Amino acid sequence: MGEEVALRSQFRDVATHDQLSLSLRKFQQRDPMKKLEAVEGEDPSTANIPQDLLEQSDIISFGGFATLVPKQAILAAPPRVVKHLKLEPGTKFIGWAEFYAKNRGWITTVEVSRTQAQGRTAIAEETQERIGKSNNLVVATLMGGPISVFPHQDPESETSETSENTTKMP
Repeated sequence: MGEEVALRSQFRDVATHDQLSLSLRKFQQRDPMKKLEAVEGEDPSTANIPQDLLEQSDIISFGGFATLVPKQAILAAPPRVVKHLKLEPGTKFIGWAEFYAKNRGWITTVEVSRTQAQGRTAIAEETQERIGKSNNLVVATLMGGPISVFPHQDPESETSETSENTTKMP
């Protein structure tokens, strides 16, 4: 029984500073990132510089709470709800889901597809009529979250415009 305990409990030496330094040097020599060459062109660190969030958002506030939605996410704002599209003093910012849950009585959402939000596909005429008749604030959503909706661009009108703008050779 004494031999079993002796076999199971083995003591190992602690790595020394020299061993750790050698291990680090070997790892740094194998580092594949060091072998990468610089790429010509725009500096990628400047590509997606954050801009002012408030300039890119609309504020909806009610009952001491406020939330931000992207610009162009509000599809309709009847006169009775326009007063809620500004920041009231002393409001607390909360997320869209929580704000919408508290204010479902005067906010209506319209689920749109990504292509509709990008303006490549038109929103259904029936939906547009419903938006126009609504007495509630209408916010476009994609998978439950607010999203900007750009105006529909008809691809046929774009091609006819570009063909009219091209100069003809005599």
